[in-house]
Parts: sequence; C-alpha cells; structure tokens
Amino acid sequence: QVQLVESGGGLVQPWGSLRLSCVASGNIDSIFTMGWYRQAPGKQRELAAEMFSTGSPNYASSVVGRFTVSTDFAKATTYLQMNDLKPEDTAVYYCNLYEKNGKEYWGKGTLVTVSS
Repeated sequence: QVQLVESGGGLVQPWGSLRLSCVASGNIDSIFTMGWYRQAPGKQRELAAEMFSTGSPNYASSVVGRFTVSTDFAKATTYLQMNDLKPEDTAVYYCNLYEKNGKEYWGKGTLVTVSS
C-alpha cells in the first residue's frame, strides 16, 4: 500500500506565496510522474503541475510562471512552490503519484485559500 501525505496549505493573501510538500511511503514501484492536482469548489479536479521521471515538468496554463514543481524521485517527495497567488487558485490541492505499471495514488488533499 502506498500513502501520500500533503502539508503546507493554509490561508494566504492575494499575491502571496505558499509551498506545498508531499511525501509518499510504502511499497512504491517505479514512478512515472509525481505532482499536484487541484479541485476548486464546484469544479472538477484538474492538473496544476507534475514532474515526469525524465525531469520534465508539465504545468496548467493558468499557473505557468507562478508555480514551480520539484520532485525528488529517490525520496518519493514532491513540492509545489506557489507565488503570486490569486483568489482563483483557491482549491484543495491533491498530491498524485503515477507508477510506470499504471497504478495511481492520491493524497487526502490540503486546502489552499487565497483571500484578503
């Protein structure tokens, strides 16, 4: 069983910054991607940012230039540095791990609220 635990969410003012962390543990097979999805109230879950095991990142267009994903695949740990936060970034952020064998795991999520 693989477990993902997120931390770092909270309340931040517009244009502020937050850093999310996620650590995976358990019987982890070879990782294909590790990253972050988010779900705003009343909306579907969407990709925010992910890192491929090749070292290439992938970002949603709405976060390009503001968010940075970094991943230590050896430690199964990923971070999301979020700068210049906007109210529309308010969401529950979920850590995601996708193995090369096709198995996928999710964290329980951490709430990010951007409000003055």
